[in-house]
Amino acid sequence: MSKTRIMVVDDELIIRESLAGWLERDGHHVETADSGEAALKKLTSEQFDIMLVDIKMEGMSGLDLLRVINEQGLDTAVVMITAYGSISTAIDAMKSGAVEYLLKPFDPEEIGVLIEKIISQQAQEKENLYLREEVKARTRFESMIGQSAAMQQVFDLIRDIAPTDSTILITGETGTGKGLAAKAIHTSSRRSQGPFVAVNCGAIPEHLMESELFGHQKGAFTDARETKKGRLELANGGTLFLDEIGEISMRMQIDLLRVLEDRVFYRVGGTQPLEADFRVIAATNRDLKEAIAEGSFREDLFYRLNVIAFAMPPLSHRKEDIPLLCDHFLRRFAQETNKPIRQVSREAMDEMMLYDWPGNIRELENAIERAVVVGKGPRVMAEDLPIVCGLKSDEPADHSLKAIEKSHIHQVLKENDWNISICAKILGIDRSTLYSKIKRYRLQSPS
Repeated sequence: MSKTRIMVVDDELIIRESLAGWLERDGHHVETADSGEAALKKLTSEQFDIMLVDIKMEGMSGLDLLRVINEQGLDTAVVMITAYGSISTAIDAMKSGAVEYLLKPFDPEEIGVLIEKIISQQAQEKENLYLREEVKARTRFESMIGQSAAMQQVFDLIRDIAPTDSTILITGETGTGKGLAAKAIHTSSRRSQGPFVAVNCGAIPEHLMESELFGHQKGAFTDARETKKGRLELANGGTLFLDEIGEISMRMQIDLLRVLEDRVFYRVGGTQPLEADFRVIAATNRDLKEAIAEGSFREDLFYRLNVIAFAMPPLSHRKEDIPLLCDHFLRRFAQETNKPIRQVSREAMDEMMLYDWPGNIRELENAIERAVVVGKGPRVMAEDLPIVCGLKSDEPADHSLKAIEKSHIHQVLKENDWNISICAKILGIDRSTLYSKIKRYRLQSPS
């Protein structure tokens, strides 16, 4: 078992030597630094499990050193060394990330107990990290993330249908991850070595859609300076993903239906029939049955696409996945921006759990990106989130649900003299949720 690496940082020689001697006697690897600046220099080339840091030093103080350690995201447990008269400062340091404080004069036995306690906590954290990785394996499927029952059902279904060649229709609100589900099906299928060709039917102008799908021969129209393969040809041997299929024109629906029936098509301006072997996955945020009733979508095409269908659940129906998604996006954007933001504060998480996320995962992703960019400390705070900072201080519409909820909560608080425990019980919510709602609606106690 490797020795615990400890650094003692103090500008008094006798304290450095005393602490180092006691810790080395207990079998630890110990190094010393006589200033915060010297400690930082060591940290650029070495890693330490624990640091014992004096709060008051000449030059860089212990608090300044702690601040830099936090900003750089260094994985070390910091114990502050202080005299009796500076306990309040040490407590402030613990609020800023220190794990404990030591009072002068030292008791060698007390120091030994403290170090063993920290070592035990670090071992537990490593074990918890391993367990979290195990959970991660069960809550991630390809690029999708979810521990909710709704997402676990989606994962199971994808595992069942991926090996087949059946046509699939994925429905769901915008931002729920329909494209990720399509890619997961492709990656888990026997066609995974083939191309995954996506066509956003809602983004391609109608007059270009035919050329995009079928390709064109050189000279077929004014700008056709060379022969071009369409998406159908490019998808040969793989998967053709038709995103927002509900947006294509009736004319293109007829052409597409013909291709899906016999897998034969012609390039624009071409006379040679072409064949392509591809699996079709379509997705839409529209109600296609309603579109059929309105006359904007062909019923025969719907049944051709609707061989196997499933819906991606909205984020409002799988809120237990929000912490997992937040962690994923936080890690990604923190790495991209090189910012030492590691956590989401309790208040920020409460706000995200209360919010309905009409834009689903895409909106959550954008919210976390914004919070990382504007955030100043090691945690995402509630005020960093656009769903909080974008709230208006004036009253919402008189008959909105928010106005009714705000008014009701305020009334219950007034009737019970702002006793949070009693009010939470009356409202049927826990205390933390009530605190979040008070903050969200900017309710203020008369006292």
